[in-house]
Amino acid sequence: MPQSDDDRLVDLAARLEHEDPRFVRSLATGRPARPREYRRTSAWWVLIVGLGMLVAGIVVPDGLLIAAGLVASGIGVQLIDPYRHPDEDDARRPSPR
Repeated sequence: MPQSDDDRLVDLAARLEHEDPRFVRSLATGRPARPREYRRTSAWWVLIVGLGMLVAGIVVPDGLLIAAGLVASGIGVQLIDPYRHPDEDDARRPSPR
């Protein structure tokens, strides 16, 4: 027996509430916030700190500081990347028939 549209909508709302409660609360108040996928302020801070460590390691010739700056910058870039979970996107996309 196929699931009714109301059941699907209730299921979708419950899943959204579980995944991103801040976004759901903001929709209820009428002032929507950006969804979790588009909030990247902490990633920018990690990238800025990593680049600062890298520059400091170059100015003060310190290999450990350079290496730590490169690693932190790489982590920041990876966090900024919007397609960091390609397997989840593939699971949500309907398969071509």
